[in-house]
Amino acid sequence: MDLHALRQFLVIARLEHLSRAAEQLRVAQPSLSRTIARLEAELGAPLFDRGGRLRLNESGRLFRDHVERALGELEEGRRAVAEAAREGIGGVRLASETFLTVTGPLGAYKQAHPGIDVQLHQMAAAEMHRALHAREIDLCVASQPISGDGLDSVRLHDEQVWLAAPPDHPLAARSSVAVEELRDEPFVIARPGHWQRHLLDHLFAAANLTPRIVCEGDEPAATAALVGAGVGFTLIPAMARTADTVSPVAWIAVDAPSCRRTLTLHSRSGSRLSTAARLMHTTLVTWPWSTTAERQSL
Repeated sequence: MDLHALRQFLVIARLEHLSRAAEQLRVAQPSLSRTIARLEAELGAPLFDRGGRLRLNESGRLFRDHVERALGELEEGRRAVAEAAREGIGGVRLASETFLTVTGPLGAYKQAHPGIDVQLHQMAAAEMHRALHAREIDLCVASQPISGDGLDSVRLHDEQVWLAAPPDHPLAARSSVAVEELRDEPFVIARPGHWQRHLLDHLFAAANLTPRIVCEGDEPAATAALVGAGVGFTLIPAMARTADTVSPVAWIAVDAPSCRRTLTLHSRSGSRLSTAARLMHTTLVTWPWSTTAERQSL
């Protein structure tokens, strides 16, 4: 049972698809099949259900959790040695749903510590808990709650989320709007899993409605441009109101107390953070989030 096979198993377990795992790992699919067969033979139990689509079974999930912890400990050991070799500084791995949110503190961090290695990982909030416990990342900034225990959390910032509307839409002149008034309006929004999509679904569900989504995407700048072109509405946090300088939109408040975003910094409870990670933690916690948001909204 070698480390290479265990790392391959984790990729297959995450994707639950041999061909996609083979493409990501850049190995032949039959080779991955043999790797899984050897692991199952050594463990004496199947790790996947193979009826139609490949699915991780109960034994597979149990083994995955242990493998993630074991490989995480090895990675932490490797990084501890590297940190000692670099006079105790090390590097930091930061995850966020969107990097636009953390551009300011990241710039300040790199200016203050130009020699420190910073690795950025973009991932959905649903993946962050697993990634922290698997020691794939040191810190994460989330815009929606992360389920699971064993985390230390610090609230960084709370802000209003605005409805961005096409500038020539009849609602564009309004200062505020109720969710019920948007029942038939088209929305350009992020894919499921992103905080903006989660918030949109939550707002409409609270009104016993379902949003009419005409476009799903992963490019915030493109989303704002589509709104400016008249394709539909979207939700944009106060911090990002000035991010789109190409396509002007109308900003409307939503009459719902929950139409807000809370940024939270998470780390694994009891983890030994490198000096670089501790410095990043301090930078994020002490960054003037409210002042920055106010300046951007002027």
